Amino acid sequence: MDAEEILKGLNSDQRAAVLHDHEKNAQLLILAGAGSGKTSVLTKRIQYRILCGVEPEKILALTFTAKAAAEMRERVQKLFPNAGVRLCTFHSLALYMLKCKIPCGSAGGERPAYELLGFKKIPSPTESSEREFSQALSKLKLKVKVSRENLFSDCYGATVSAKLQPLRDAVLESGQVVFEDLIYSAIQLLETNEAARNYFREQWKEILVDEYQDINPSQYRLVKGLLGDRKQLFVVGDDDQAIYGFRGADIGNIERFCEDFKESTQIRLEWNYRSVPNVLYLANDIFKNKPIHLRKMLRAGNLNGSGGNPLYKENRKPEIWVSDNPVEEIQKIIMSIKELREGYDLAWKNFAILVRYNRQRLYYEQALRDYNIPIAGETVTEAGEMKNGVTAPEVTIEDGVHIETVHASKGLQYAVVYYAGLCEKLTPGECTGDRKARKKQLDEERRLYYVGVTRAEACLFLLYCKRRFWKGKLRRFRRSRFLPHERNRSSEWNMPVILFKIYVAVAVLGYMLFYILSLPFTKPYYGKNFDAWLDRKIQDFSRFCMKVLRVDLTIEDQAQLGKVDWSRPVFIVGNHNSFADIPIVFLSLQKTVGFVAKKSLARIPFLNFWMHKIGCILVNREKGGAAKAVRDAIAKRGKSVRVFIFPEGTRSKTGALGTFKSGVFRFACENDAFMLPIVIKGSGPVWERRKDTKRCQVNVKVLAPLDVLECRKANEKFDPKVHMLPMVHKMMEDAL
Repeated sequence: MDAEEILKGLNSDQRAAVLHDHEKNAQLLILAGAGSGKTSVLTKRIQYRILCGVEPEKILALTFTAKAAAEMRERVQKLFPNAGVRLCTFHSLALYMLKCKIPCGSAGGERPAYELLGFKKIPSPTESSEREFSQALSKLKLKVKVSRENLFSDCYGATVSAKLQPLRDAVLESGQVVFEDLIYSAIQLLETNEAARNYFREQWKEILVDEYQDINPSQYRLVKGLLGDRKQLFVVGDDDQAIYGFRGADIGNIERFCEDFKESTQIRLEWNYRSVPNVLYLANDIFKNKPIHLRKMLRAGNLNGSGGNPLYKENRKPEIWVSDNPVEEIQKIIMSIKELREGYDLAWKNFAILVRYNRQRLYYEQALRDYNIPIAGETVTEAGEMKNGVTAPEVTIEDGVHIETVHASKGLQYAVVYYAGLCEKLTPGECTGDRKARKKQLDEERRLYYVGVTRAEACLFLLYCKRRFWKGKLRRFRRSRFLPHERNRSSEWNMPVILFKIYVAVAVLGYMLFYILSLPFTKPYYGKNFDAWLDRKIQDFSRFCMKVLRVDLTIEDQAQLGKVDWSRPVFIVGNHNSFADIPIVFLSLQKTVGFVAKKSLARIPFLNFWMHKIGCILVNREKGGAAKAVRDAIAKRGKSVRVFIFPEGTRSKTGALGTFKSGVFRFACENDAFMLPIVIKGSGPVWERRKDTKRCQVNVKVLAPLDVLECRKANEKFDPKVHMLPMVHKMMEDAL
């Protein structure tokens, strides 16, 4: 077995994560977007480290549920049967640590760790009686709030701790602990007992943590205590899916990671293998105002969707349904389920209704029962009787419509999602407390909305019902602030084409000028995150261009981008019809790339500045030497080169694909690059051939990329002009 067997099927970002070198690049934070394959990365990382010679018993991987730990263990053991990796939950780890026997130094012998902490019996997790604890606590007459879960916390002052000591002693005497007692005890062991600290740090050389955004402060301290000042920490999380603040989870742990570990590295997993592009566009807009260093842009990485059904190829836009009352709303849902089931041969289990609160779930369950629609997880009695006359047994429905709270749906996915209750006081839920507390709650509600949106694979319906019974009363609800606003096209007034072009030119140049003037303040503010800011602004600029140009842009097969290894040189080629092709390409790639362009464009006010900023290569076609200029620019950029070239060399006046020049194909061959063709249809009438001010329909299709390195390996006599140029030309011509 070699590393390539483990790395097979991973995209470039996933590979970089699995191959991460802690000695060179210290601790690693992986910001894993929804549906980006984080579990696969974690398990393959463990497999890779075992392959590199790390003893399985020296690897510790922490998850939040026993089910997740079991799934990861099963995956790891497919390649390494019986590998002794400790894959467990935080509480399971803490209990294991307390039961371990710790060497007692010069005195010799060993003692169970729990005895070092004063336990008289082996700790045993049990259900606590809140009533008994509250009664005992009330006798102490404390002025601070103390919960049973935080009884062993060291956050209390000396006076409070002294009063709590009898309650703690009772737990130490009986060994009857709650889960948080285990965590606090393990922390105390690491922070106060040098022998125990050294023992456990020696036991685990590498630490991996799943769902890092959901760990609470005590779990964070446990991880830090085990790690010490070592670099071997590999954590995966998504701050956009941090929805357990009410359980004590601290999103600050992931936001502060780079501060806590100064030399650490960050990798983003942004290729989503679950949802169609239009669902992801909506998801990306939810956090457009968050800090730039944590922002992610989800990109569709699966051409056929996770189900392969024709429904996925349609790339439907999310729909907003507005209903006056619940009866109207449920009728729409029932009709839609039946139509999609029959039209696309979907099973009942491919549908889900998501809600914010449990009492909403109960309503939709009863509504579906009234229409005789099966509900997943519900227990029913089989029809008929058994032969001996005994009533048929109860069975659990597996193929039924899922009705879930958004919290319960995390980690799941459905072909069709009806996201109900998108109104104020439901989604988002009602936020209480002072201004700071309300903002914190609202931020979590926004993340919860994101989780709901990203459960959808192919179809997403956002439901707003104006009136419904809630908490015993018929109430009116305002539209949720999270719902996207639909574009009002009635304000797009007609004008002569010449005036329209002047308006567009002034608007676009004004946009460029504004951000040029802001750069002296922007660059110092964003610092090392300036490039990420620039990428985002290029995308914003491109969307602004489409808006003022009145373009409706559709992009097909954007998932082909996921097949490109962006850590290697990439050359993108496309047909050329209009000046508008440049922002269209940016939006199609969802990345900033430099263009090979003629020097005369640099005379356009403000454009010259931005062309240099994004790495464009300006050539003088009249004087020659264009190939040398491109090669020199490529040499400076090395493996990071990403260049877009129009191989026709000039704009087409008819929309037909012209003859290709061979330069870009030679460059790709010289650099063992990826060649990515895209085809643009309908951009000619956007500017150069514009006849009116009506909206223009432009379509982009991303074609399958070519790995030039693999082509050369397969054919020793590979000639890019002979073998690649005509092939790419035909691909693009067929797509047009």
